[in-house]
Amino acid sequence: MLQNIRDNSQGWIAKTIIGIIVVLMAFTGIEAIFQATTNSQNAATVNGEDISQNELSQAVDMQRRQLMQQLGKDFDASLLDEKMLRESALKGLIDRKLLLQGAEQAKFAFSEGALDQVILQTPEFQVDGKFSSERFDQVIRQLGYSRMQFRQMLAQEMLIGQVRAGVAGSGFVTDAEVLAFARLEKQTRDFATLNVKADPAAVKLTDDEVKAYYDEHAKEFMTPDQVVIDYIELKKASFFDQVAVKDEDLQAAYQKEIANLSEQRRAAHILIEVNDKTTDAQAKAKIEEVQARLAKGEKFEALAKEFSQDPGSANTGGDLGYAGPGVYDPAFEKALYSLAKDQVSEPVRTDFGYHLIKLLGVEAPEVPTLASLKDKLTRELKAAQVEQRFVEATKQLEDSAFEASDLAQPAADLKLTVHTSKPFGREGGEGVAANRAVVTAAFSTEVIDEGANSTAIELDPETVIVLRAKEHLKPAQLPLESVSAAIRTQLTKEHASAAAKTKADKLIADLRDGKAPLDKAVDGQNWKTTEAATRGQEGVDPAVLQALFRMPKPAAKDKPTFSSVTLPDGSLMIVRLNGVNEAAAPTDEEKAQYRRFLASREGQQDFAAYRKQLEAQAEIKRF
Repeated sequence: MLQNIRDNSQGWIAKTIIGIIVVLMAFTGIEAIFQATTNSQNAATVNGEDISQNELSQAVDMQRRQLMQQLGKDFDASLLDEKMLRESALKGLIDRKLLLQGAEQAKFAFSEGALDQVILQTPEFQVDGKFSSERFDQVIRQLGYSRMQFRQMLAQEMLIGQVRAGVAGSGFVTDAEVLAFARLEKQTRDFATLNVKADPAAVKLTDDEVKAYYDEHAKEFMTPDQVVIDYIELKKASFFDQVAVKDEDLQAAYQKEIANLSEQRRAAHILIEVNDKTTDAQAKAKIEEVQARLAKGEKFEALAKEFSQDPGSANTGGDLGYAGPGVYDPAFEKALYSLAKDQVSEPVRTDFGYHLIKLLGVEAPEVPTLASLKDKLTRELKAAQVEQRFVEATKQLEDSAFEASDLAQPAADLKLTVHTSKPFGREGGEGVAANRAVVTAAFSTEVIDEGANSTAIELDPETVIVLRAKEHLKPAQLPLESVSAAIRTQLTKEHASAAAKTKADKLIADLRDGKAPLDKAVDGQNWKTTEAATRGQEGVDPAVLQALFRMPKPAAKDKPTFSSVTLPDGSLMIVRLNGVNEAAAPTDEEKAQYRRFLASREGQQDFAAYRKQLEAQAEIKRF
């Protein structure tokens, strides 16, 4: 592709590119070009702080995984709209950045020790109730984080949590508000309903009415905008038979695998913190006091329970469990790996304070044989080669498709087959057309209007395709004959519902004016009475309940109020409110529950308002 551009550099391509640059400089100045280059790695800036494209990509990936977990394993991820995902993820990152800036301005903070305790006490990082460094690494790798990245993310989450608790936790309500809410919440209503049924059989439609509706709603009766595509598909799996693993590569991989096995050491410690209340000298004196008592024969575990200020391990005699290199503070780790079993260290100073460290046990790694790992290592080595070939072939496919005027040449270059899809619309279709990225590309201006090949589209991590439009089936008017039945059904329902509403309105007017008795059956149908209905009354249509509790209180027992609700089938439900029953005063326990609920709701509203204020006052640029 690059050579192709070079070959044409003296022709119309070069002139067009130069023309675009000249126009850009004329309108925006050279500074705009510089800024465009500078911001190419950023998705947005918030008050001068960058949000990188890499951060946005990670957020999109995480959002996609969360949605797939919520929607179930059978959900087709290709149906997710990438543009909407990116917009949602970017909004979340901007909100997060604003809250972190708000936390900094409000001087929220916490100690590294508090962060460590959250990690150590998180159940997902524990095995048999104890922190496991291997489990920790496994979980954060699945989330796409290194240790440093995870600690940074967790620290930010804790700061945001402090802000949320500070703002939302300050919500409060008055006694009057609690009593007013309790009165409405516990109120019940006596009512009766009568169903005025729609009668489609009584509706007589003429052909002229159907034709008039068809003409008036012509745009609704069109064939869908559809496209037929040709595409070539590149699959990673096709390369596995093309690669082989050398014995020397297998041996090297085996040596690397067993070299990563490290000795696990089980440590216990006693920590005396250095903090705002305890100076370095005081902490050192205290740890030396504990050391002296150890020297006199007192048990390490008992002293840890009495003195250690590490809440995660003090109650278990300071036991931290087994861990390998890289888990602890460097000074702590150095001291631990210098000890013999059951030996206790001299006082060790770390960022948290002073420690006495005891080595409880050592676990030597079990070294597997080459034979036991051969299949696994062979798969991994092959996968690495296949990945490289797949990347190279994808680049070749994209370059070839860019230069070609059809898919025949790219298919021949890579020994692939050109496939043809069934017609599909903008809502997607079967096979590759079920993938949202494919649909977007197929209906793009470049493909559908200009007749170009698409860029490479990733269907999944194992499959890439390139497509072009073979046929564009533009919307066309459907003949009246093909839609007349649907129009008749629609008009019949509308006319029947309108007739039912007219009848219901007349009946309500007669009931209000006393021209019709309140409890007399109508068309052989009796009123259905319900006493003391609550807002969540079972067996009552939610739309009827909603209308019921919006109706004004009757002026007198013999003066009920009326309303009507249109049901999905077009029938009308007349609602007669007979009375409103005020509940007894709430108990102290109920008032406490209502207060907590209202305060929580108030706090959430305050936090939402705080976020909006931060956004309104911020300088936000999206690129």
